[in-house]
Amino acid sequence: MMTLYGWGPMFDCPSPSPYVMKSDMQLQMLGVDFDRAIADLDSVSKRKAPYLTDNGLLVQDSNFIRAHVEARLGRSLLDGLDAAERAASWAFERMAEGHLTGVMLMERWLKDGNFHKGPALFFSDVPEPARAGVMQEVRDGIAATQYESGLGRHSETERLQLAAWDLDAIAGQLAGQDFLFGDRPTAADASVSAVLISCATEYFDTPLTSLVRGHGNLVDYMDRVTARYFAKNLWPAPELV
Repeated sequence: MMTLYGWGPMFDCPSPSPYVMKSDMQLQMLGVDFDRAIADLDSVSKRKAPYLTDNGLLVQDSNFIRAHVEARLGRSLLDGLDAAERAASWAFERMAEGHLTGVMLMERWLKDGNFHKGPALFFSDVPEPARAGVMQEVRDGIAATQYESGLGRHSETERLQLAAWDLDAIAGQLAGQDFLFGDRPTAADASVSAVLISCATEYFDTPLTSLVRGHGNLVDYMDRVTARYFAKNLWPAPELV
C-alpha cells in the first residue's frame, strides 16, 4: 500500500502546501489506492513534504512521486497529449511553481499579519522560550532565499506584476475549457490548480487573492477541481501542541 505524507485542510485550502495537493490529485488521477498520513519532516532526508512510501520504498518530492507511480503503472498523466502539449504542460507547471509560488510564499511568511495568522501555527511544538527565535530564523532564511533567487529583490508591486502576467497566461490557456488541455485533467492541472487555490485563499490579506479571483474562468476551474478531488477531507488531523 502507498502512503502519501503531507497535511490536510488549513488556511481554507485542502492543504497548506500546493505540492501536497498536487500529489494528492495526481495519485487520484492515476487511480491508485493510497493512504494519507501527517508528515514528519525530521524523518526524511529532504525535510519537506509531500513524500510517499510504497512497500518500504521512500519517494520524496511531488515530481518524483508522480514519476514513480507512473512507472509502476506503465502509464502517464501525459498520455493523449502531443509533443507540443507535453512541452507546454511542463512549462505551465514550472511557471506556477516558480513566480506564483514564490510570491505566495512571501505574502504568507514575510508579512507579519499573515505569518502570525498562518505559518506561525507550524511552530506550536517549539518550546515557548525558543519559539520566537526559531520563527525569525526561518523567516530570515526564506527572505534570503527569495532574495538570492531574484524574486525578493523586486518590490511588492513588481512581484505582483509578475504574478499577474503568469495568471493571464494560465487564464488564456484555460480559456473556456474545463482543464488546461481539454475536457480531462492531465499532469499540469494538478500543479497549476493547487497553486491557484493556494494563491486565491481569502484566509490571508494579500492582493494576490484578487489577482487570481479577477479571472472568472480560473475561479470556475478551482471550484471544478476542488469538487472533483477534495469534496471530502480524507486527511487525519495534525497534532498541534
